[in-house]
Amino acid sequence: MNLLPIPRHVDVGARTVVAREPTVHLGASGLPAEGYAITITDDAVTVDAADDAAAFYARATLAQLARLHDGELPVGEIRDWPDLPVRAVMLDIARDKVPTMATLLALVDRLATWKINQIQLYSEHTFAYRDHEVVWRDASPMTAEEIRTLDAYCAERHVELVPNQNCLGHMGRWLQHDEYRHLAMAPTPDQPDRAPTTIEPTNPASLALVRDLLAELLPNFSRQRFVNVGLDEPWELPAERIDDYLEWVRVLRALPELDGREMLIWGDILAGEPDRIQALPDGVTVCEWGYDAGYPFESRAATYDQCGKPFWTAPGTSSWLTILGRVTNMRSTCQEAVDATIGHGGGGALNTDWGDNGHLQYLPISEPGLAYGAAVSWCAARNHDLDLGAALSAHCYDDPTGVVGETLVALGDAYLGITPQMMNVSALVLPLYWPQLTAGRWPLKGARADEYEAVDAQLALCRDALTRAQPRRADRALVLDELRNGIALVSLLARDGRARVEGDGALASIPSAQRSRFADELRPVIAEHERLWLARNRSGGLRDSLAWLENLLHCYETGEVDFTWNGVHT
Repeated sequence: MNLLPIPRHVDVGARTVVAREPTVHLGASGLPAEGYAITITDDAVTVDAADDAAAFYARATLAQLARLHDGELPVGEIRDWPDLPVRAVMLDIARDKVPTMATLLALVDRLATWKINQIQLYSEHTFAYRDHEVVWRDASPMTAEEIRTLDAYCAERHVELVPNQNCLGHMGRWLQHDEYRHLAMAPTPDQPDRAPTTIEPTNPASLALVRDLLAELLPNFSRQRFVNVGLDEPWELPAERIDDYLEWVRVLRALPELDGREMLIWGDILAGEPDRIQALPDGVTVCEWGYDAGYPFESRAATYDQCGKPFWTAPGTSSWLTILGRVTNMRSTCQEAVDATIGHGGGGALNTDWGDNGHLQYLPISEPGLAYGAAVSWCAARNHDLDLGAALSAHCYDDPTGVVGETLVALGDAYLGITPQMMNVSALVLPLYWPQLTAGRWPLKGARADEYEAVDAQLALCRDALTRAQPRRADRALVLDELRNGIALVSLLARDGRARVEGDGALASIPSAQRSRFADELRPVIAEHERLWLARNRSGGLRDSLAWLENLLHCYETGEVDFTWNGVHT
């Protein structure tokens, strides 16, 4: 039964009946929270639901059944409930893409029907704080009114919108301004020229800023269960200052602005060390993040369990730094994270969708990860082997041909076509982000010309397959255009890689005539990227995103690379 997620108990036959409005009985005994039982007979459709959320999920399942059976329902029974109480998604709206409200609302609709019950908008500088306009002026930020609108929309669909504001590292967009530079932590001796990204936790002015931000942000959220203060990757914080980090956690936990809320933090600085974990105050849940297959979710989860500290795991969609995704990696990471969470009594799974280095991937590239993460966090055992392509076509794109879902999965495994494999990135697209890299040397060591040629041929098959797709989602034309532009870009990069291998590995070794042809191909991709961006997202951040593509164009045009290039903002 190709449902998304697949329910844990399904007993339906081939015979179908006309779909009808179900009779719903709330407060059914014998069902866990959010659990439901559906009975479909010749005469009636009955839902026994543990609570309102369960009734909502039962209706979503019935809608999926009707979609799969031409508007009818199969006779039989379904019983279902979640493995995890928190099934969350985090969307990166800080690097550099802030979606329009229409994009966010449509995505909430999809996630809710996949039984996601929490959403976070990861923010560094993209909320319109009253007294800090210099920070967000060019970012097209979320406003307080928009947050309240989104919060209410989520609540109607049994989704909790959770406030999120990084409060230590990832503050570079603040510290670049003179008004905030005095808050910056001193650089470490090994990185004296690094732009500041971390506020100094022992500076009273840092605490004053954080309190100001939280006091303004939090009242816009109707539910008061959680707040995510981040605290990951404070690059300037040396290892010997771990006590200052732990004290900062305790200081934030004690803030009156956070009273009544569980404080979420990232787990990277704790590094699975029991003594650090034990030092955490009550009221803190750690989100243990890892984005590659084989990450030690199991051992990290066991440590939190042994320490008696609450935790979630945080895998990811594997969409960022890929253009087309890393589907096989995503599936493994989500499976391993959820299995560890269930096995050690964790409270939830937070599936992250990041936008590093210009947020160049389009929304459809993230949707396989969002869908699969939702499925395994609802019922891991039944959804490990989910036919993801078929599920996406049916319940994400409403494509009766099945082509869109199958193509997305195929595109998402293009990264496997070359020998070099890296953590957290597709090596296939490294020449886009860092044109100064040399083929044949790390991290591109081992890539062969025939591998790049085979990838390009596979991309051509995917592009041709899209001509047969018939998605019926409202944004169907946009989805297909996004996939085509992503294919065009990665196809160009595959031929770039092949040309480097056939030369001495450097971009300058590509013959000028060939570089000129690459430039001619890239210009319309850049123009289309701008159009596609504005179709779903606000204008703020667009110039920073385009800079990555424009840098590559300049390299093609001149044959020269900037060995210090690393984007406008990192």
